[in-house]
This record gives sequence, structure tokens and C-alpha cells, in this order.
Amino acid sequence: MRWRRLVALATSVLLHAAHAAPQQAVVTEFPQPALRAEDLGVIVNDDDPDSVELATYYMEKRGIPAVNLIHVRFQPGRPALTREQFVALKRRLDRMTPRHIQAYVLTWVRPWRVDCMSITTAFAFGFDSAFCAKDCKPTRESPYFNSSTPRPFDTYHIRPTMSLAATSLDAAKHMIDRGVASDGSNPDGSAYLVSTPDKARNVRAATFHALQMQLGKAFATEIVEADRIENKSDVVFYFTGLPRVPAIERNTYLPGAIADHLTSYGGELLGTGQMSSLAWIDAGATGSYGTVAEPCNFPAKFPQPGIAMAHYLQGETLIEAYWKSVQMPGQGIFIGEPLARPFAGVTHHAEDGGLAVSARLFAPGLYDVRAAPSMMGPYQRVGRIPVAPGTREIRLRQVPPAYYRFERQEPPGGRRISVQ
Repeated sequence: MRWRRLVALATSVLLHAAHAAPQQAVVTEFPQPALRAEDLGVIVNDDDPDSVELATYYMEKRGIPAVNLIHVRFQPGRPALTREQFVALKRRLDRMTPRHIQAYVLTWVRPWRVDCMSITTAFAFGFDSAFCAKDCKPTRESPYFNSSTPRPFDTYHIRPTMSLAATSLDAAKHMIDRGVASDGSNPDGSAYLVSTPDKARNVRAATFHALQMQLGKAFATEIVEADRIENKSDVVFYFTGLPRVPAIERNTYLPGAIADHLTSYGGELLGTGQMSSLAWIDAGATGSYGTVAEPCNFPAKFPQPGIAMAHYLQGETLIEAYWKSVQMPGQGIFIGEPLARPFAGVTHHAEDGGLAVSARLFAPGLYDVRAAPSMMGPYQRVGRIPVAPGTREIRLRQVPPAYYRFERQEPPGGRRISVQ
């Protein structure tokens, strides 16, 4: 492969960088860009005691700076805000939000909708009727979809938003605890892609076999042709399509797990004839998604499993991976602990005069390789290597002893990287 030939070329250049070097090759930095606690704005409704308590709990658990707490006021308990109410609220919010904030988290269950939009998309983009649909029509697309940018506000002037919604305050706190526990855990779990008999809601199943071929080596992936899985003890991903999913409480969801079902009203969080997306949180998932208005069965209006999995496995946070997987997010609410990051971490070791660097999955792109005789530098560029989608290990042969730093070259404007 072309990138392997370039690795060989890069390592030949590295031979000239090993002046007073260590006894073997050492990696001092390999980038896995992701949102951090200091990037997240926490929005609290001061008129809702549960929101206040949850915001305090979350900020303590995640070490979020006090300056990131943003106060709003509105009457709690209603499922929806009118567009007029929201526009006034959002105008004040924009003035109060520190410029460095890249994403938001909401600390309430109600409201989950703004007129015809989900509340998380309304906070991300502002109210825009182009994100709504009457009848079965597509809606505005998100520029953040499947992008490589780690700074959504800086790149696109949007702040992806997630809700810490749950059926009770205790359930929301347990979800937060699961998210925190997931960080860097690199779980040996499974992805379950459940292809159901419900033809209208099973439209995502058309991508399951390609997903399994592309990501199956990075993560155990099972296609199940049934209306459920049960008694599984290792669920990290569960994607399906039904109005109500049986037996979800009979599985064990590992910390950081994502689970959702494609149906019309999963985002109507507290009461419809269909299963609420909060049922996944009650069952033990750390993130879920559902639509708040009739979306019809456009796959683009729901998380695309392969894209969500790839970004998550590359070490991005839950909010990044989930948001990047939805092309038309206007009608869908994102629920979960946004900073959950189970697949963070890169390992490395010297072997047979070379260097091996491994992760659950690397973000594809071009990486500059820099070397230095001291951990503190100075680092000089000694080569550039391309990393293809699906790469789990990078091997450099005949690498001289030195300290090495890898720097990923971001595509202009956060251009999309193929991970489908």
C-alpha cells in the first residue's frame, strides 16, 4: 500500500534525528482530538430545582469550570417552548456564553422540543424552520455531519447540544456516573446491529453488512435478525428499528454504551404510544437519540451506526460521535453524558528496532512525524505518513532511538473524512 511505502521513506529520514537519543523509540504525543470539560457550557434553568441540582452534580463530576455555567429562566414542566419564547431565551444565552465554549449540555427533561424542532438542535443552531418538515420531506443538513473538526463552534459557528435527560434525578446522576466511568476504559464489548421484521423502521439495516466488513476488526460486531437481543452482558452499541423494543432491561450495557431505536416519536420523552428514548437510559445506556416530530423513515434523520461507531472508536466523545452521525438533526434530540470517552488512549512500544503505535481505531488523515533527542525537544519534522480509514496499528521499521511526536494535519474547514 502507498502509505506503507511512505512510512519506509519517513523512517529512513528519522535515522538522522537520533543525536543524544534514548535507548529506544519513545512516543511522547499522538493526537486524539476531542472536546474537553473546559469546552462544554452547562445550561441550567434556575426556576427548576432538579436542573440546579443536576448542573451542580455534573460540574463537580466532570471538573467543569464555574465560568462555564450559564443561567436561564423559564417555567419548567412543559414539553415544548414556543419559537418566540426560545428566540428570546437564545438571544440572552448567546450574550452570556463565553467565546471558548464549543458545545452545550442541558440539565432538564422538559422541554424537549421548540415548536417543530428538537431542543438540542435549536440550542445548537438557533431556531430555524428549515430544520422542520411537514409531511415526508428532507430538512436542512448539518455541516458538522461526519466532519473531522474537534472545534465545532470555531469551525462552523455551531454548538452541538446534548441533554442530561432521564426519568428521574437519580437516573440522570447514574447516567453521568457511567459516562465518567467509561473514560479510557477501552471496553471489550460488542456492537449489536438488530435487523427487525419492521420494514418501515428497519431502513438502517441496509448498511449493516458494509459496517461489519469495515469496522468488525476494530470492534466485535454482530448482526442479529430478530426483534431483540437479551441476556447480553457486553453491550456497547445497540442499533435497531421498532416502535417499542422488547427486553432491553435484560441486557448489561457497559459504561459509555450508545443505544437507540428508529421510530417516529422516541424523542417525546415522557409519554406517547411509542417507547421513549429514556427507556435506554433507564436500562443502562449512557447515550440515546429520538425524534420529537414525525420524521418519516429518512435514515439521514437518525444516527448512522457506522459513522457513530467510527468516531467513537477513534477516541471522540459521545456528543461528537453522535452528532457527527446525524445528517439532518433538526427533529432529533441527543440524550446522554456528552463527555463520555471510552476509547481514548494510544499505546506504543519499540520492537526489533522499530516502533508500533496502536489504538482501537485511528482517525484517518495525514500525520507529520517529528523527532527529538530530548523529551522536551526541539522536535523536527522527519516525515509524513498517511493513515487510511480502519487503521488500528501503525508500524515504523528501523526507527532510530529518539522521542517522537505525531501531528495530524486537519483538512481545511474540518472536511469530512470517509469512515462509512
